[in-house]
Order: sequence, then C-alpha cells, then structure tokens
Amino acid sequence: MESSPGEVTLLLAELTQGNRDAEAELIPLVYKELRRIAGYYMRDERVSHTLQPTALVNEAFLRLVDQTRIDWRNRAHFFGVAAQLMRRVLVDHARERAAAKRGGQRARIDLDHVEIGLTPEGSEQLLAVEEALTRLRAFDPQQERIVELRFYGGLTVEETAEALRVSPRTVKREWAMAKAWLQAELAGEAAAR
Repeated sequence: MESSPGEVTLLLAELTQGNRDAEAELIPLVYKELRRIAGYYMRDERVSHTLQPTALVNEAFLRLVDQTRIDWRNRAHFFGVAAQLMRRVLVDHARERAAAKRGGQRARIDLDHVEIGLTPEGSEQLLAVEEALTRLRAFDPQQERIVELRFYGGLTVEETAEALRVSPRTVKREWAMAKAWLQAELAGEAAAR
C-alpha cells in the first residue's frame, strides 16, 4: 500500500497524542519501507538465518510504537528512528554472536564495502563500525547520526536532511567528512590487529 508522507505524518501525530488506533492504520503504510530497510541489512544472509528481515521489522516496530516520549515530526523522522532501532537490534545480535565466538582476527574493513549482515564476518564488521561510530559520536554527534541514517537506514541525502532539519548540502558535506574519518578509523583498527 502506497502512502503519502502527509498521511504518515498525520498518523504519527495522532499516535503521539495517545491515539492507539492510529497504530493499526500506520502499520500497513510503513511496513513495506521498514521491510525494505530490513532487507538491506539482511541482503547477504542465508535463508535459514535465525534473524530474518521480518523478525527485524517486527522487533524494530515494537520498539518504535513503544516510544511514548517521541514527538514524531514527520515520516523521515520516523524512518530515521526506525533505522536507529534496527541498528541496535543488529548490534545486539552481533554482540551475542561475538560473545559466543570470542577470539579470531578481524579483517580490514572498508565502509563502502562493509557487509552489515549477520554472517560471522558481517558481525565482526558491524561491531567494528559500531565501535568507530561510538568514537565519532563523542566529538561529532551530527556526523554520527548522518552515518546512521545513510548507512544503516538507507535514507537519501534529502530524507536525512529532513529528518535532521538541516540542508541537503550540510548532509553531503558532513557525510563525506564522516565517511573519510570512519574509513581511516577502520583501516587503522584493522592494521592494529
């Protein structure tokens, strides 16, 4: 079912105001896009993997509608938060896998080609990117958020700008700087191993 950004925004406003009926109307309007984002994360996974895109969408959606303190601004804001929650679910899953595995060498990681799926290599790469993003957040939270929305959420420059309430030009500039910094961090991390 196709939805207009305005329709989603209106339902999000109703949900923020406590109208739980809006949730039932919202689900069919956003599910396809949430599934696309989850599919992007899981694109390289084997069919029998324990965490399927549907499970990722369901977990993220449960966390999304449980967000009672969020004043949903618009559709882009909603999908930005959804991307953040999917990232957390994936990182939690990757940490569980790493804890079970413990040990092993990490390979060199290139942000342009990082696999964010949940294969053993993907889990290691995801954790390395997560650690680098945590360091980035310490000195530039906006760049970290831009990476999160673009890399994890698959949002366009324009959608990211709308979600963060900045200009597309700012997003492009900050994305380029953050990407260069992260690639240097990830290369240095891999060289140190």
